[in-house]
Amino acid sequence: MPSPLMLAETYDRDYHDPRGWWLSEKLDGVRCYWDGTRLTTRGGNALHSPAWFTAGLPTTPLDGELWAGRDLFQSTVGIVRRKAGGEAWRGIRFHVFDLPAMVAPWEARMRAIPAAVKGCRDALAVRHSLCSGRQHVDDFLAGVESQGGEGAVLRAPGSLYVAGRSGDVLKVKSYRDAEAVVVGHLPGKVGIGSLLVEYGGLRFAVGGLAADHRAVPPPVGSRVTFRYQGLTEAGVPRCASFGRVAV
Repeated sequence: MPSPLMLAETYDRDYHDPRGWWLSEKLDGVRCYWDGTRLTTRGGNALHSPAWFTAGLPTTPLDGELWAGRDLFQSTVGIVRRKAGGEAWRGIRFHVFDLPAMVAPWEARMRAIPAAVKGCRDALAVRHSLCSGRQHVDDFLAGVESQGGEGAVLRAPGSLYVAGRSGDVLKVKSYRDAEAVVVGHLPGKVGIGSLLVEYGGLRFAVGGLAADHRAVPPPVGSRVTFRYQGLTEAGVPRCASFGRVAV
C-alpha cells in the first residue's frame, strides 16, 4: 500500500506568484516515509535500513528524502534497495522536510522538525527560506542546477499536510517531468532503442536510454520518470527523454 505522502504539483512561472512561499532545494534521492517504526518508500515498500540508522527517530511520522549528495541518485537507490546494505548506509542521511501527522500550519511543522529529529545522528531538517518572488526562485534554481542539483521546492504558507497531490507544494525545474508505465520496448541499432510508455491515456516512445538501460531495459509494467519539453497539439509530451526507474 502506498505511503500517505503529500505530492507536489509543477510550478508555472507565468501562473504562480511564489512571494511569501517557502523555498528549498529538491533533493535527488529516494523519497521515504517514517511511520514511527520503519522506513518505507513512496510506494509503501519497506526499506531494510540498519538499526543504527534509524536509532533515535521519534514515534511520530516523518516525510523526507534519503540523500547521499548531488549526482548520486543511482548509487543511493542501489544501497537502499539492498536487503543488507549495512555499512553502505554510512554515506546517506535522512533529510526530513515535513511532519505528516501534525495538524498545524506549515510554519509550525517546519519549526518542529529539528526537535523531532534531534535524537537521530543520521537525520536532519531540510533548510527553507522565505521566497521574495519569481526572481528569487530563478536565481535559487540556477544556483542549485549549477552545482548538479535537481531543482527546488515551494511550500505554501499556512498550508496543512494532505496526503496525495497538492497545489500547496510545487516542484521547480528548468524542464518538465512526469511518470509513465512501460508497456513495451522498441528496437534500436544496438539493443533497445527506446521505451514504449503509457501516460495520461496516451502511448509514445521515450528515448535517451544509457547503454546499461539499452542492454537491460526497465521491464514492462515498471514505472519510469521522463523529461519533456511541452506538449504537441495532440497532447503528447515533446522530446520525451528517459530519467530513471521510479522508486
